[in-house]
Amino acid sequence: PLVCPAYQAYFKTIEELQQKILCAKSENSRLAVQIDNAKLASDDFRTKYQTEQSLRQLVESDINSLRRVLDELTLCKSDLEAQVESLREELLCLKKNHEEEVNTLRCQLGDRLNVEVDAAPTVDLNRVLNETRCQYEALVETNRREVEEWFTTQTEELNKQVVSSSEQLQSCQAEIIELRRTVNALEIELQAQHNLRNSLENTLTESEARYSSQLSQVQCLITNVESQLGEI
Repeated sequence: PLVCPAYQAYFKTIEELQQKILCAKSENSRLAVQIDNAKLASDDFRTKYQTEQSLRQLVESDINSLRRVLDELTLCKSDLEAQVESLREELLCLKKNHEEEVNTLRCQLGDRLNVEVDAAPTVDLNRVLNETRCQYEALVETNRREVEEWFTTQTEELNKQVVSSSEQLQSCQAEIIELRRTVNALEIELQAQHNLRNSLENTLTESEARYSSQLSQVQCLITNVESQLGEI
């Protein structure tokens, strides 16, 4: 059908506005998809953040337990050191008593030898004393060596446990620092996703309002054109 040249400009404007409306709808759909993706990413980061936070709490709980174990080991080590010191003092006391007993026995035997100087000795008292002293000193030395070996073994074991606990504590502390960095990074990224989503929602709202206004203007223009065509 032929169109009056006076109205060709109107129809051209209408077609252009219709194209803009289609573009606006396409843009709105694209923005809606981006908003949905941003929401999904935000939920994913929130889940990661909660997971990292739970892991951090577990690690901190393990560190507190290790600290308690380390304190217990330190107390146990101090107690063992006190026991060893007590045993050393007891060993010195035994040596002192042994020397006093030997000296007393020598004095007693010396008095008896002076009284019985005319009697022929039937036993070599010096040999007996030397044998007794050697046996006693060997027993004391054996006890001392066993105590020192036991103390050395216990000390080495405690040192190994303390070193192991210290290494575990340092490892846990390093892991906590890394987790804190990860959590901070996730919080920053989560906030960025929130900002992006808000920006996209604002853009979508503004686009809808703008194209709704343009659509109303087109509708009014179409109504006017139809009215003018009806009057022809």
